[in-house]
Amino acid sequence: MSDSRSPLPLGRIARELVISSRPVSWINTAYPFAAAYLLTTREIDIPLVVGTLFFLVPYNLAMYGINDVFDYESDLRNPRKGGAHGAVLDRRMHRITLWAAALACVPFVVYLVVVGSPLSWLVLAASLFFVVFYSAPPLRLKERPFADSVTSSIHFFSPAVYGLVLAGATWTWGLMAIIVAFALWGVASHAFGAVQDVEADRAAGIASIATSRGAAWTVRFALACYALAGAVMLATPWPGPLAALAAVPYLVVVWPYRSVADADAARATAGWRRFLWLNQFAGFVVTLLLIWWWMLTL
Repeated sequence: MSDSRSPLPLGRIARELVISSRPVSWINTAYPFAAAYLLTTREIDIPLVVGTLFFLVPYNLAMYGINDVFDYESDLRNPRKGGAHGAVLDRRMHRITLWAAALACVPFVVYLVVVGSPLSWLVLAASLFFVVFYSAPPLRLKERPFADSVTSSIHFFSPAVYGLVLAGATWTWGLMAIIVAFALWGVASHAFGAVQDVEADRAAGIASIATSRGAAWTVRFALACYALAGAVMLATPWPGPLAALAAVPYLVVVWPYRSVADADAARATAGWRRFLWLNQFAGFVVTLLLIWWWMLTL
C-alpha cells in the first residue's frame, strides 16, 4: 500500500494529469472553437492558434481534472474509471491537479482577454464558470438533475459561441439554429453518459438526471434530444440540413438501452464506448459539410 505522504514521481504526475484530461475528448472542445473562429474570419492568426490550444488541453484538464478531484468517492466505486473514462486520482494528486489546471489556463486566458472584446470576456468567463462549478462546491451543478445535463452541454457548445464572438460573427437565425442543435446534442450525450453510472452515483450519494429519473427514462430523454437536434439542423442554410443525418448513428447506438433497468444500467457503458468513437465519425461528416459551405460562400 502506497504511503500517502510520500511524493509522487514526476512521470506518474504527468501520466495521471494526461489521463484525467481525457485525451480522446480533447477534439470535442478545440474543434468547435477553431471551426467557428476560422469560418468567421477565414484566416489563420494568433488568436485562432492560442484559442485552439487552450480548448484542446488546458480547458479539458480543468473540466475533467476538477471533476475527478470532487468525484473521488464515486470514482472509487466505479469499475469503468481509469483510462479513457477518466482517472481515479491518487489523493496526493488532488491538490496537484487543481493547481495544474489553474496554471495551465491562466496564460491562455490572459492573452484571450487582451485580444478580445467585453462580450467575448463575458462568454469566456461564463464558460469557465460552468467548467469549475459543474463539479466544485458550493454549486456542484452536476448533482442538480437536468442542470447537470445543461451545464455539461455548455462545456461543449460554449467554445463555439466564444469563437464566434471573438471573431465578430454576425448572428443569423441559421447560425443560432446550429448552436441550439449542438446544445441539444450535448444534453443528450451527458444524459446517456450518466446512465451507466446510476449504481455508482447512488452508492456515493451523488444525484444526477439518471439517478433522479431512472435509467430507462434518461435513455429515452437522450434519444428525444438527439432526434430534436437533427430536426433543428433542417432549419439551417444548405448544406446544413445534411448534418441532420449525423444524428442517426447516435439514435442507433442509444436505442438498444431504451428499456434498461437501473440494476443493469452499467450495460450502457458498451454504448458509451461506441459513442466516444462515433464522435470522431460525426466530426468528420461535419467537417466535410463545413468545407462544402466554405466553398459555396467564397
